[in-house]
Amino acid sequence: MATFPSDAPRLRKVLVANRGEIALRVIRACRELGIRSVAVYSEADARSPHVREADEAVAIGPAPSSESYLRGERIIDAAKRVGADAIHPGYGFLSEREWFARAVEEAGLVFVGPPASAIAATGSKTSARQLAIRAEVPVVPGTTEALRDADEARQVAERFGFPVLLKAAAGGGGKGMRVVREAAELAGALESAQREARNAFGDDAVYVEKYVEGPRHVEIQVLGDRHGTLLSLGERECSVQRRHQKMIEEAPSVAVTPELRRAMSDAAVRFARAAGYVNAGTCEFLLDQDGAFYFLEMNTRLQVEHPVTELVTGIDIVQWQLRVAAGERLPFVQEEIAPRGWAIECRITSEDPANDFLPSTGTIRYLHLPSGPGVRWDGGVEAGSEVTLFYDPMLAKLIVWGPTRDAAVDRMHRALEELTVDGIETSRDFHLRVMEDPEFRRGDIEIQWLERRLPSLIGVAPPPELREKAALVAALLAERDRSAPRRADGAAAASPAAQLSAWARAARLDGLR
Repeated sequence: MATFPSDAPRLRKVLVANRGEIALRVIRACRELGIRSVAVYSEADARSPHVREADEAVAIGPAPSSESYLRGERIIDAAKRVGADAIHPGYGFLSEREWFARAVEEAGLVFVGPPASAIAATGSKTSARQLAIRAEVPVVPGTTEALRDADEARQVAERFGFPVLLKAAAGGGGKGMRVVREAAELAGALESAQREARNAFGDDAVYVEKYVEGPRHVEIQVLGDRHGTLLSLGERECSVQRRHQKMIEEAPSVAVTPELRRAMSDAAVRFARAAGYVNAGTCEFLLDQDGAFYFLEMNTRLQVEHPVTELVTGIDIVQWQLRVAAGERLPFVQEEIAPRGWAIECRITSEDPANDFLPSTGTIRYLHLPSGPGVRWDGGVEAGSEVTLFYDPMLAKLIVWGPTRDAAVDRMHRALEELTVDGIETSRDFHLRVMEDPEFRRGDIEIQWLERRLPSLIGVAPPPELREKAALVAALLAERDRSAPRRADGAAAASPAAQLSAWARAARLDGLR
């Protein structure tokens, strides 16, 4: 078990203000550091693994996140009642809310993340762009203030030249974002972006950037302590996206040379230092086809894809979040941090790729996890877990490491084949097809790649007449089982059809479809 140095404030109990796989990840880090953990849970999560694995657990409200995980006052009250020293927000929910970080600090608790002032400085994309410009970090040409109306948007767009990108100033996850390719589309796109931003973030401020064609999405993980040390842990390639949502991440990136890594890392550290940043955070960049990079935004929290960085650097980011929050100094120097091997992460979600990625709900009846060398499963579900529409569809992350990218892709393919989730639809088969795709295997990807390749990766839906034939064949098989010869004890005699496992039958029907 790791120990804190004698001159660092001791964190004895940490409340984890989150759920699912990230709550489990933080709970495990606490246990390895000898810190007691406290889970919070909604009524829908009362039997979830993170509740069982924590040392203590506190109910905080009904299933909707607006009545539980987003109720900061309830979370802070729970932390005070159980005598916690600190609150770890995970990602999502309240992790990037300046008011919550400030409220935690004012309650006399430690916020395991950046100071509220750093969240404020980088929380708005327009203010972050202004800060990047002052820190001499390259940004995509665009405005630094919210647009007033469609006339101003048209003037700005004509100055930069179409296409342009409208973006919500307080946004994330692709919400409030629109690509506009000609002036006639601008007014409607602006109104739509503002409406979506207002509904998603309570802020309809939208600004405009020049649209960069065919870039990669490459981000730099930074980690800083309270004593002035601020380091880059290298890059992650996050270009495999659907509707601006990341689906597969890897580290390092095939497009980043050692020289480019140094340049991007220096820019990320410059920006983070200008923001007064402490703890773990991520600077996101666009990397164009000529090797020029442009700052997008800073995520002032732990990223979903942090495991790939952990696997190639050997640095436990979550443990160091806790250590830094306790006042410990980082023992690393920049020169000794370099990627070793290759890591890939697939987000396993409760979505049906063959049906436009619609959410899938129900009970996980059976779960078989992959294992073996270089395989890591960060999951928040188990057999018997109920998957609902209340929360994000991500069930788990499957991460692998290999000595080379080819080896990592092969290992991920093998691990995905071992994974079985019965009871709901998942993204597992989609990821398998990506691992088999020749363009992905060559690393020929950019942020529009998945949208372009999606039809070949998810297959074409069968026509109605073929679905009817498949249903008829399934009914005939079921009837044959029911009318099979019976043994003396009344059980059905073993026929070839009866000997088929449920999985084999499902596979045959899938083939028919």
